[in-house]
Amino acid sequence: MTYWYLAIAIVSEVIGTIALKASNGFTESISASIVVIAYATAFYFLSLVLKTMPVGIVYALWSGMGIVFITIVSTIVFKQVPDMAAIVGMSLIVLGVVVINVFSNTVAH
Repeated sequence: MTYWYLAIAIVSEVIGTIALKASNGFTESISASIVVIAYATAFYFLSLVLKTMPVGIVYALWSGMGIVFITIVSTIVFKQVPDMAAIVGMSLIVLGVVVINVFSNTVAH
């Protein structure tokens, strides 16, 4: 269940961040409400993950995958296309997440 909770936390964070952009500085009430609900959901599920995994590993996975997914969604929704340096950097983040999950003994497999 831990990885399911982490996936929910990541998806909720992505939704919250995209809604944050759409809220136009919290002036759009529907988007602002989505931000609050999505981040509350993300932090709740993140707290469940932290019961069984080390905080450093959880944060690396959560933030790293969140960066990648937010970039993909913002490319589609807001037409904010990253340049090659950003793509290379995000590829290194994904590689880091893979290394953590495949080789680290601190992650419950």
